[in-house]
Amino acid sequence: MTPFYLLLFLVFLNIATSESKLTVDYYKKTCPGLQDIIRQVVTDKQIASSTTASATLRLFFHDCMVNGCDASVLISSNSFNTAERDAEINLSLPGDGFEVVTRAKTALELQCPGVVSCADILALAARDLVTMVGGPYYNVRLGRKDGFISKASEAEAALAKPTMPLNQIISIFQSRGLSPQEMVALSGAHTIGFTHCKEFSQRLFNFSKKSDYDPTLYPKYAEGLRKLCENYTKDPTMSAFNDVMTPNKFDNMYYQNLQKGLGLLASDQAMAVDKRTKPYVDLYAANQTAFFQAFARAIEKVSVYQVKTGSKGEVRHRCDAFNSLKT
Repeated sequence: MTPFYLLLFLVFLNIATSESKLTVDYYKKTCPGLQDIIRQVVTDKQIASSTTASATLRLFFHDCMVNGCDASVLISSNSFNTAERDAEINLSLPGDGFEVVTRAKTALELQCPGVVSCADILALAARDLVTMVGGPYYNVRLGRKDGFISKASEAEAALAKPTMPLNQIISIFQSRGLSPQEMVALSGAHTIGFTHCKEFSQRLFNFSKKSDYDPTLYPKYAEGLRKLCENYTKDPTMSAFNDVMTPNKFDNMYYQNLQKGLGLLASDQAMAVDKRTKPYVDLYAANQTAFFQAFARAIEKVSVYQVKTGSKGEVRHRCDAFNSLKT
C-alpha cells in the first residue's frame, strides 16, 4: 500500500472508530433521565419562543460543519482568542439556540454532574425540536466529547454563504462527504426560521442594469421583500421568514416555494434550476415523505462528522468555556 493510500485508509479508520464508540443508549447508566430532561427543556423553550427550533437546528449544523460536531460554536471569545460564534457568518445565529443548550446543560449538571457533553446536548436538542415542529424523528447516537479548539477564522473558511455560487456550495458539502442530493435535503431545514435582510438584499436592490431585483423572484414576492427590507441598513435586525407560506412548520413547502420563485436566498433558488439539484427539489416538493426520509438520513450523517471521543475531547462544565485554558 502506497503512503498516500495508507494515510487515506488510516483517516477513514479513525473516523469509523470514533463513530463506532457512539451509541443511542450511551448515558443509560450514567444519566438515565437525560432524554426526559432535554425534552422538557426544549418543549418549554419552544413554547416560549417559536424560533427556538430553527435557531437550534442552524446552530447544530454550523457547529458540525467546522471541525465536526464538538460544540466548538458554543465557546465564547476572550482577550486572546476570537471564537467561532464571533465569526461574521455566525453573528446572525439567533440567541434561542445558545440559550436552550445552556438551560439543558444547567438542568443536567444538577442531575448528572460532569457526565453529558455539550455536543451531545446540542445534537439531541436539535433532533427533539425538529420533531416538535412537525419534522421527522431520527436516531442520535451519543458519546461525543466537546472539542478543545474554537476559532472564528476556521468558521469563515468552512461554512457556505448564501451569496456563493452553487458550484462552490456543492464543493463545500462534498468536501465533508455530502452529495448534492444530501445538500438539497439538508437545505430543507430552511422550511423553518428566518434570515436577516442583509443576507439577501443584493437580490432586491440595484440587482442589474436591466432589473432592480433578481428576476428569478416572483414579482409580488420581490415587491413585498423590498418594502420589508427598505431600511435594513439602519435596522440590521430586519428579517424575513425563509418559508413565506408555513414558516413555523417543518414540511416540504420550502421546495414548493422554490418552484414558484419564492425562495428567499439566491443559493436556494439556484437549486430549483441547476440540473444537479433540480430533480431532488422537484421530488421533495411532490413527496414530503421522501424529503423527511432523505433529511433524516443526511442529518444523521452530519451528526457523526468528525466527532471527538475519548481523550480527543472533554465534557465541559460550562458549554461556553473550555475546562482549562485553551485556544
